[in-house]
Amino acid sequence: MNIVNRYLIKETTYSILLIMVALLAMFAFFDLLQELESVGKGTYGIGKIIIFVMLSAPGHIYEIVPVAVLIGTIYSLGQFARNSELVIFRVSGVSIANIGLSLLRIGLAFALITFIVGEVLTPISEKTAQRMRIKAIDSVIAQDFRSGLWVKDGKNFVNVEQVLPDAQLLNIHIYEFDENFQMKMVSQAKTGIFNGENWDLTDLTQTYLEKSSVKSNHLAKAEWKSLIRPELLNILLVVPEKMSAWNLYSYISHLTKNKQKTSRYEIALWAKVVYPMASLVMVLLALPFGFLQQRSGGVANKLFAGVLLGILFQVLNKVSLHLGLLNDWTAFSSAFMPTFLFFLGGVFMLMWVETQ
Repeated sequence: MNIVNRYLIKETTYSILLIMVALLAMFAFFDLLQELESVGKGTYGIGKIIIFVMLSAPGHIYEIVPVAVLIGTIYSLGQFARNSELVIFRVSGVSIANIGLSLLRIGLAFALITFIVGEVLTPISEKTAQRMRIKAIDSVIAQDFRSGLWVKDGKNFVNVEQVLPDAQLLNIHIYEFDENFQMKMVSQAKTGIFNGENWDLTDLTQTYLEKSSVKSNHLAKAEWKSLIRPELLNILLVVPEKMSAWNLYSYISHLTKNKQKTSRYEIALWAKVVYPMASLVMVLLALPFGFLQQRSGGVANKLFAGVLLGILFQVLNKVSLHLGLLNDWTAFSSAFMPTFLFFLGGVFMLMWVETQ
């Protein structure tokens, strides 16, 4: 039995890795074509484009692992069936459950890989890639509106016209309100640099709005205490779906304290929790394909079915997340529903194969 387990795990893992490399190469090629349109902007040349594509690879690995597990497992089982090896296993007393448990070990390993890549590699590589690209092209991180970035900071509203890749703020406007939400002061600063605890502002002009008068005060330097932190500004560099679960949780807490909408980030957080489990579900879904009769289709047809199922899973996953955001579904149901549906599909197919 140990020999059979090692053989199944070895051949299936090899097939999955082969599919992963093929899919990763395809996505890297598409990234390269897309980035070639930006050649010549600033200092963004071929060398930096190649680095950008390489740094984007972990994000693609995170996305394609479940699909690669599905297609690779189907291909491997199809080969076993074609060579009558599955029949030999069954005659030797190896049940479908035993084969399934062996393959689930592979699914568990790739689920762990998905989690590590999504939590550790992707947030760092994605942020590094975007910093490098933005710095090379125009040196400005992002503009949420034409007027710049707007952030709610307690009872105040902050407008930052530009955020540099090193988290330095340019042209800062701070609108302060009292307990009755009446504007009491407007502050404008040329630059802001984080000193570890607060922000050091330069060329600060403070305008006090009183009932009967308006007063102004100018300071060359001043310290600004704010809930805003550089790590929160880094959200601009990485889309929620590619952030780490911890950063998502921290940002959700920040938005909650400021009474802002958190739906998108909550859905992204639950997706980070649920998505690694998809590799286990894909193994379960692929298992019945090995026991379908050859007249039901050869390896090529089964492989084609696997590709279609993989595409369907990714599309259904994206649609569920977007519908959940639009219709205010619970974050857990939006993230969990596609994986659960594919799990039910795998169980149904296994039951059907057992009755054949």
